[in-house]
Amino acid sequence: MFFKDVVGQKEVIEDLLREISSQKIAHGKLFVGSPGYGTLAVAMAYSRFLLCENPQKEDACGACSSCKQMDELQHPDVHYVYPVVQTVSKTSEGLLNEWRQLVKSTPYFSMFDWIKVIDDKERNPIIGVEESKEIVKKTNLKSFQGSYKIMIVFGAEQMNLECSNKLLKVLEEPPPKTLFILLAENLQAILPTIQSRTQSLIFPKLSTFEIAGFLEKERRMERHAADGLASFSEGDLSRAINLLENGEFMEIYRDAFIQLMRSCFKKDVNEMMEWAESMSTHSKERQKLFVLYALHMLRQCNVLNYLGADHVRVTKEEMTFIEKFSPYITGNNLRQFTDTMDSAYYGLERNASSKMLFTEMSFQVMRYIHRA
Repeated sequence: MFFKDVVGQKEVIEDLLREISSQKIAHGKLFVGSPGYGTLAVAMAYSRFLLCENPQKEDACGACSSCKQMDELQHPDVHYVYPVVQTVSKTSEGLLNEWRQLVKSTPYFSMFDWIKVIDDKERNPIIGVEESKEIVKKTNLKSFQGSYKIMIVFGAEQMNLECSNKLLKVLEEPPPKTLFILLAENLQAILPTIQSRTQSLIFPKLSTFEIAGFLEKERRMERHAADGLASFSEGDLSRAINLLENGEFMEIYRDAFIQLMRSCFKKDVNEMMEWAESMSTHSKERQKLFVLYALHMLRQCNVLNYLGADHVRVTKEEMTFIEKFSPYITGNNLRQFTDTMDSAYYGLERNASSKMLFTEMSFQVMRYIHRA
């Protein structure tokens, strides 16, 4: 990954290049934002530039031995740490091949994408105390090539308390030319003591234009389809890629959304209960994606009502439905619909009972749909 390969994030890259130019590089960095915003991509490009033997003005050369090692994710002075399921492996080393394979396919992947690779049961991974021991050991080693030693920690908010506490000393007083780059989606999940020892850099969402451009150029999508997918992804490239590669789930979300709205419109309680039962069988991540999809469709209905079809970003199949459904989404109920979906997402993140949650959602939708 080079700086030129990063989608968007021009201001972030410019800040990093200025820091390198000033030769005042912070030993601890905290990149905050979804991996789909480019946190891992920028961390890899930044590491490549720092270690490059012949760096150019704004990017690494791509031809030196260090760059060649970075191409294969085998640079001896770049170490990757990532959450693991403890019954599968205690440390990152045990899943290094899986990590390299996923990163080589794209550095824009979510934590859920990583979980699917390492555990078919989709259990929550952590960065545990055994990993912290490995981190301390590696940072105390001499640099193989005389430059920086770099530790990239993906999913840093998954560090448990014991691991976080063991890293405090090495973060405060790291060995010379040692650089930590912590990647986290949720700043609040990082201990304040770790935040105080690192320089935080907030990554903004990508624009719809940037994501659509990537999908059109790199994935050869038609512009209209790319615009629709980019709109739904809400600034997160990993979500757009995931949905593109798992198109069958988009159909599932679409069908589930249409079924919910039709059942609620008819006030068919039996169908609504069956729908909630069916939704509760999906994994939490799939359920959260459905809620985001429902929000996207409701917004597109609103866009159709007020701005017209030229501004709507949906597929042909979705357009067929919302042309008939959009009159039931108005200023009288849009806020209630949005609040309901936001509350559902919040509940799913906190492990609420999905069956009860979706049952309650269906009854709320039934009430709101008749307030248009």
